Amino acid sequence: MARVDHFHDPNAPQPNSIAVAVSAFVLDADGRLLMIRRTDNDLYSIPGGQLELGETLTQTAVREFIEETGIEIEVTGLIGIYSNPDHVIAYDDGEVRQEFSICFRGRPIGGELRTSSESKEAAWIEQPLLAELTIHPSTRLRIQHGFDNRSEPYYT
Repeated sequence: MARVDHFHDPNAPQPNSIAVAVSAFVLDADGRLLMIRRTDNDLYSIPGGQLELGETLTQTAVREFIEETGIEIEVTGLIGIYSNPDHVIAYDDGEVRQEFSICFRGRPIGGELRTSSESKEAAWIEQPLLAELTIHPSTRLRIQHGFDNRSEPYYT
């Protein structure tokens, strides 16, 4: 399913749904961030996805990370809660979702790096190279907060 992210766009469609989503900021031992290139919008992102019934939020982060990258993680903290109503995501099936995402910090504990049906690329990226990638502003904010090592979680 294709998607278009609208951010501070006065012509964006009105949201008609909201879903709980998570993402995870995970660095390797060399300080590189695991990023994917999404198949639905061709943007680089940190792995994540939607909460499923019967899961905790941290279980969702672990499941999505494995699904999209092949890497198993352990959730170690909370980076922030992102619920900007000026960020809506329009899907080609007519759903227009208001952003609601919880970003966790994690660490890799196993697995082998690979892509999936949701990720056409999966790679460990050095922080200076992130500036060269096409990343949505809301994802850049989460990444910046992850590198900032804030003492308190961010929330909007």
